[in-house]
Amino acid sequence: MKKDIANRQDIELLVDEFYKKVVKDDVIGYFFNEVVKLDWEKHIPIMYNFWETTLLHVPKYKGNPMQVHIALDEKATIEEKHFERWLWLFTQTTDGLFEGEKAELAKTRAESIATLIKIKLVNRREV
Repeated sequence: MKKDIANRQDIELLVDEFYKKVVKDDVIGYFFNEVVKLDWEKHIPIMYNFWETTLLHVPKYKGNPMQVHIALDEKATIEEKHFERWLWLFTQTTDGLFEGEKAELAKTRAESIATLIKIKLVNRREV
């Protein structure tokens, strides 16, 4: 039986394993590797903080994910297939490492976040 997400180390493992898949992915990897040319040493700790705040209620994350995704969408349109792949990779990674209440919450939150960003980007484009 796998354990549940319980602490910062678990968050770090989830984020690290997820992004290992993302950078190699042929559907969304180019956003990170080519469009943004992400500074991983800066980005990964932000993601640790985001998920630690989201799942464990440790108030570390300070930022605006919507603004980040609007800026990204202006450089290269984020399409439905990109959201689907991001969510699939996140779910696959979570399920491969953890099970339990927090693991389920992580997947639910990821789906909610993807849905909200997708709706806002589409509505913004239609204005």
